[in-house]
Amino acid sequence: MSGNPDARHAARIAAVQALYQMELTESGAEETLAEFVDHRFEAFDVAPDADFFAAILRGVPQHQEEIDRSIASALAANWSLARIDSILRAILRSGLFELVARRDVPAKSVIDEYVAVSRVFFGADEPGFVNGVLDTLAKRKRAAEFGLPIPDDEVSF
Repeated sequence: MSGNPDARHAARIAAVQALYQMELTESGAEETLAEFVDHRFEAFDVAPDADFFAAILRGVPQHQEEIDRSIASALAANWSLARIDSILRAILRSGLFELVARRDVPAKSVIDEYVAVSRVFFGADEPGFVNGVLDTLAKRKRAAEFGLPIPDDEVSF
């Protein structure tokens, strides 16, 4: 990994990697959390924020059904979540979890961070796709931050 990301940025990258691994291996959050903290964090230039990483890694699977439903609602009519690359799914899931569960991080910062995370894994159109989907979801889930009317389901996934 190049550059010198801060601890939360590194935690987001690690969370995407861990969620991807969990999807492929069908391993659980606690098992994957221990593996990353014990063995994978050392590969980062900056140590990931372990608490932030754990919150994402535990929170996404806990709310995955609602997260996936929300993401699917933000996709074009001819796209399904299953058609999206598994790394992109992990990025979108992490981003939406953070938008809903981590109100301490401004929505625009969450979007910018996950666009940057997508650039770690992809170089072409994917960062723009992540930006578009998370922007749509942020305007639904954190409407007040964008000066929009607050929908009834703003705080839910």
